[in-house]
Amino acid sequence: MLIFDTIAAPATPSGPGGIGILRLSGPRAETVLLGLFHPTRPRKQLRSHQLYHGQVVDAQGVVIDEVLAVVMRAPHSYTREDVVEIHCHGGNVILRRILDQLLEMGVRLANPGEFTQRAFLNGRLDLSEAEAVMDLIQSRSEGSRRVALEQMQGRLSRAIHGFQNTVADLLALVETYVDFPEEDIPLPQIETLGDQSRDVRQQIELLLQNFENGRILREGLSVLILGCPNVGKSSLLNALLGEARAIVNPLPGTTRDTIEEHLSLGGIPLRLVDTAGVRETSDLIEAEGVRRARDKIAGADLILFVVDGSRGLTPDDLFALELCSGQRLLLIVNKSDLGTLPLVEELSALPRVEISAHTGEGLEALRQAIIGFFRAEDGREGFDTPLLSDRRHREALVLARQALERFESAVAQNHSVEFLAVELREALQALGQITGETTADDILERIFSRFCIGK
Repeated sequence: MLIFDTIAAPATPSGPGGIGILRLSGPRAETVLLGLFHPTRPRKQLRSHQLYHGQVVDAQGVVIDEVLAVVMRAPHSYTREDVVEIHCHGGNVILRRILDQLLEMGVRLANPGEFTQRAFLNGRLDLSEAEAVMDLIQSRSEGSRRVALEQMQGRLSRAIHGFQNTVADLLALVETYVDFPEEDIPLPQIETLGDQSRDVRQQIELLLQNFENGRILREGLSVLILGCPNVGKSSLLNALLGEARAIVNPLPGTTRDTIEEHLSLGGIPLRLVDTAGVRETSDLIEAEGVRRARDKIAGADLILFVVDGSRGLTPDDLFALELCSGQRLLLIVNKSDLGTLPLVEELSALPRVEISAHTGEGLEALRQAIIGFFRAEDGREGFDTPLLSDRRHREALVLARQALERFESAVAQNHSVEFLAVELREALQALGQITGETTADDILERIFSRFCIGK
């Protein structure tokens, strides 16, 4: 096990609460605890993984709080070091007082993600499992929670390790040709290596095909509400959220900037973006809102293109529609409570939902249509294979796939075995970036820096 200094940090959010938890990890964790914790029933030694009631006192013997404390001795702890937790009453003053005592006793304040980083460095988690810890904490829907939990429990890691084992076996066999050319190993055996590589590459391809679903579950489906002024975009946002988040007014140009809100539909996290009404205008402020709306179009996973069905299509509608060329659109015919006029041919091919944001009519059909766009991507929803959700993992798998493709091509063209070994090493290098064996230190630092302090 790697030896570190002893660190401490609050493991619960700041602010008033029923319980606040301070966590320590490192070789002096238990010694430090015994220096300020007085059990209600004095004991010579605290048993591991057992809660004890007592008091925390400062250096002058003044009681700070009544607490519960637990020691979790290595290696049976989150970090595989000695870990201590102090469960006190929630509140900034109490937590701060106890933390100050810990720092005065030579403990260092933990950096963001340092507990999980130690768990990774000590071999309790690989890098993909460690990354999933923060994804689980930040999950905003049932779907994102499920994907993060599966990754934290090692589902993706097991797949990657399987790839690594097969490629490593291939490399070992290829290197026998490099090291022992005089053995005259039959060439047909080398040709079978391409078939084994192809099996791994096809499994990698399945993971890559699932990436878009995983990305949406992790980052959220970006849904842009777009249309010309006064078609009911802000009313639609409010109706989907169930609250008056955006100002609604019959005056054109009321919305001057984008408004972004989060929502979960069917386990899918959504990022709803309401935009300014798109039209040609000489008003400088309104024109800036239109520009910002146009900038959001390219990055949207789905555009809810809203028209006022009671008035028919206008030149402003056609202007807004032209901006969305090539994007994924769902036509929202709003104000159905006022009647719906026939729409022009330009919109007839689009999937459409008729609603009334005012009365709520058609909103459930709209919700199901939005979910349907996501479900249509892959009906398996990632249950058969792990869902790939992290862009870093995807980039590494693409590199591994490319290396295996080059290896198979080299086998087919009877290239020197030295070249075959190079491609297999590159594939292993790429796969190791996911699990952490070959990840550069600066990338590790960047990954753990996005964690919260205390985790």
